[in-house]
Amino acid sequence: MGKIKVVQYGCGKMSVYTMRYALEKGAKIIGAFDMNPDIIGKDIATMIGGSKKMGIVVEDAKNFEAFLRKHKPDIAIVTTRSLLSEVEESLYICAKCGVNAITTCEEAFYAQNSNPTAFAKIDAMAKKTGCTICGSGYQDVFWGNLVTAIAGATHTITKIKGKSSYNVEDYGIALAQAHGAGLDLKSFDKEVASADRMTEKERQKLIKSGNFMPSYMWNVNGWLASQLGLTVVSQEQKCVPQVAKESLKSTTLNMEIPKGYATGMSAVVTTTTKEGIVLETECIGKVYSKEEFDSNEWTIEGEPSTTVVVNRPNTVELTCATVVNRLPEVISAPSGYYTTEKMPTNTYKVKSLDKYVK
Repeated sequence: MGKIKVVQYGCGKMSVYTMRYALEKGAKIIGAFDMNPDIIGKDIATMIGGSKKMGIVVEDAKNFEAFLRKHKPDIAIVTTRSLLSEVEESLYICAKCGVNAITTCEEAFYAQNSNPTAFAKIDAMAKKTGCTICGSGYQDVFWGNLVTAIAGATHTITKIKGKSSYNVEDYGIALAQAHGAGLDLKSFDKEVASADRMTEKERQKLIKSGNFMPSYMWNVNGWLASQLGLTVVSQEQKCVPQVAKESLKSTTLNMEIPKGYATGMSAVVTTTTKEGIVLETECIGKVYSKEEFDSNEWTIEGEPSTTVVVNRPNTVELTCATVVNRLPEVISAPSGYYTTEKMPTNTYKVKSLDKYVK
């Protein structure tokens, strides 16, 4: 098919890697878009560290749809926000134009269990135009296929426990704010934690209306249950603040977080299933102190019980490499909003990406 033609939507921290990785894997970047006036007009070479201009400058996001209709890229990489409601418009534009899209949006990983209305809208349009939309990233491997691979070596399972931490400084201001970083504890309780103090009926009403605020593990638990063939009976989440023991400088928030304020949050999601297996997963996103580092730990309790720990994963780079390695699978997948637990396990691509498109 020739080189995969990629358009980048969102030219912040993540795009530095997605664009470089795509180029180094044999793809061709034909366009880049952003809303930030400080970035618009810049050659993408200035972002990915090239010494020579590439002739592709960042355009205003308002021109995105017209560009897709004119140039018909093979796929768009969307690296902007964390909630489906925040990326819905860009994904729907891709679907409307018949352009495949993959996004690092955490909720998009398995959005059908947190925003089914937007999911269905995008799914229907993508099926109509014959393209594929999906979410991927770090969770695809380290919270998804890594876990189900270990499950495949287990005779019986009673519980799956997961715990992962990451530095919100690495992902940009949208993610940091979504985690309540920089808020005093009263504001955190009002703006973040209070969202989980509701009945199941109230939660389902929010989910159907598209106004539910899922933690990342909410969608991961749905993905895991689907991959393992489990039937979800109930699911709940609880968000608690991570508190600064001393003042911390946040370059992303451009502020000094005072002692006693929230540096971020821990979100615990508990899922019960008809099959009796409980999923208990926790993600901790916060502004790190000097001695803290990323970690990822999963335990499968059963016969036998197994624990796997990954310390100091390069979460940003792993997210972007996962997305780029997924490009051929997305292009080859059935039309619609097609989540990655239905795709082949992500693999390292030795050859140019286009060689893996089926």
